[in-house]
Amino acid sequence: MAKENSAFSAAPETPVREAKPPLCAAPSKAPARGPGEPEKKKPVKKHQRQRYVEKDGKCNVQHGNVRETYRYLTDIFTTLVDLKWRFSLLVFILAYAITWLFFGLIWWFIAYCRGDLDHLEDKAWTPCVNNLNGFVSAFLFSIETETTIGYGYRVITDRCPEGIVLLLLQAILGSMVNAFMVGCMFVKISQPNKRAETLVFSSHAVVSLRDDRLCLMFRVGDLRNSHIVEASIRAKLIKSKQTLEGEFIPLNQTDINVGFETGDDRLFLVSPLIISHEINEHSPFWEVSKQELEKDEFEIVVILEGMVEATGMTCQARSSYLVDEVLWGHRFMSVLSLEDGFYEVDYNNFHQTFEVNTPSCSARELAEAAARRDAHLYWSIPSRLDEKVEDGTEKEAGGTERNGSLANAESESKV
Repeated sequence: MAKENSAFSAAPETPVREAKPPLCAAPSKAPARGPGEPEKKKPVKKHQRQRYVEKDGKCNVQHGNVRETYRYLTDIFTTLVDLKWRFSLLVFILAYAITWLFFGLIWWFIAYCRGDLDHLEDKAWTPCVNNLNGFVSAFLFSIETETTIGYGYRVITDRCPEGIVLLLLQAILGSMVNAFMVGCMFVKISQPNKRAETLVFSSHAVVSLRDDRLCLMFRVGDLRNSHIVEASIRAKLIKSKQTLEGEFIPLNQTDINVGFETGDDRLFLVSPLIISHEINEHSPFWEVSKQELEKDEFEIVVILEGMVEATGMTCQARSSYLVDEVLWGHRFMSVLSLEDGFYEVDYNNFHQTFEVNTPSCSARELAEAAARRDAHLYWSIPSRLDEKVEDGTEKEAGGTERNGSLANAESESKV
């Protein structure tokens, strides 16, 4: 076994723990309250926010009071594709069964009107369809005609013009039904929805320092060897807000920059990547500190899009993070290690984080403190230089005075 490369799998100095929500402590018995002691208030349980997008990517939104249901029929193809599998199979079976029964009934009706059913034993009688002796045989002939089986036992004759017209009509409508239903089933089977099952997001997001700047980070990975082509990532902040005019906007969506301007949102998703959002003055978390984060209510929705390499169809994977799923002062464990001739990804560490030293103040306060430190350093350097210049001037002046006094003493001695 090859040794792991320290650049990829360095062990953190601080103890590692899996990023899971803390378990509730076992309930303890409250101490007896004295006669003069006030009753302690019970801690208020924080309200659990309803998810807008589930962890598996399903949108938790239901449409109600939709009165214009006819709009679904105008796009019947998409409606059939969006149905659940059990309903799609039911529609598929009914489409063929109804058309076979409908045309079988017409074939039987033609034979009944022409009197073919009354001359079954008459060899001199020329029926519309040979060997059609009832509704069951008419139904079987309809199946043979529409599916182009043609066993040869039941055959239409040239003495039945209405049968020839019906044969043409059934052949055309049967081809249309085949194209429509087979197309629906093909699109439904080839949908890349299940491809998103192998695109995974970290169970938690973290906030820590990167290059002396606070960053919000989460991790994405692809479990398959076939890659996602043209993969891109974006994030949205879902939070209700109230405007200056008093308008309340529920579930307002704010864009979170994850590298759109620099191109970092375009991913080469061969191994798990950590997506970083720098908390700057344009970020919605610019003035959010650790304490304010714990009290706030919002949801971060992350969306990964790309084309499936095998089929070329667009695939989208989604996930979300609530407030209690954002860990302040944590960093993700490394998952890459260098083996003999290849890199290995250890998905056991995919969701794991470890604690790091991170200031609990907001990014704005951190930037202001850095600006004050830089300003103090900027003004302190010229003051020290001025002191050195003054010291040098005084030394030069003292040397000049000494040289002058020596020159005067020599001139007096010569005189």
